[in-house]
Amino acid sequence: MFLKDWMSSPAVTVNKDEFLPKVIELMKENDIRHVPVMDGDKLVGIISDRNIKDYLPSSSTTLDVFEIHYLIGKVKASKIMKKNVITAEPYTPIEDAAKLLYDNKISALPIIDDGLLVGIVTDRDVYRALISITGVESKEAGYRVYCEIEDRPGTIREVADIIRSYGFGIESILSSHTLTESGKRKVVIRTRGKGDFEKMEDAVKKEHPDAIIA
Repeated sequence: MFLKDWMSSPAVTVNKDEFLPKVIELMKENDIRHVPVMDGDKLVGIISDRNIKDYLPSSSTTLDVFEIHYLIGKVKASKIMKKNVITAEPYTPIEDAAKLLYDNKISALPIIDDGLLVGIVTDRDVYRALISITGVESKEAGYRVYCEIEDRPGTIREVADIIRSYGFGIESILSSHTLTESGKRKVVIRTRGKGDFEKMEDAVKKEHPDAIIA
């Protein structure tokens, strides 16, 4: 899966000379938490709701509401935006985007194609992709089969074949070597459709006694 399938396009943007009240209004109107800042067609920064909260006076300020509104009204997007924006491309894999977000402790990636901003992906879009990949929301999704298997060719198929042999289809398969012994891997298979659960459970546990099926 690539970011082009999950990005919001076109992205809602603001000009670098836009004043802060307009930026706040735009974010509220579009129910977004991040807005790229532009200088013509060039991406020059990004503003998040956190940037705005950090800039606004604290509740302990001695300024009255009219003074606060006056000061905010004179602040431009270029003053509070984050520069040196981390970006991605439309054909960046969704898992690479997740790592970029995690490693850099950020929540949004503007998407650049041939030097132009074509969209934006946020952490919520990555969550949506994860939900889709795992099949959690599918009306056909059924049981979740978790087990630790040998890390050799064909072992995932062996578990999947057991599941299929009792009338189930396969909605999704996820696998990882994280926190496993050498030569092992974890696999999570989500079933699809209806089948004989008890017989499938017995057959899987016969080969993998520590399997968790629910």
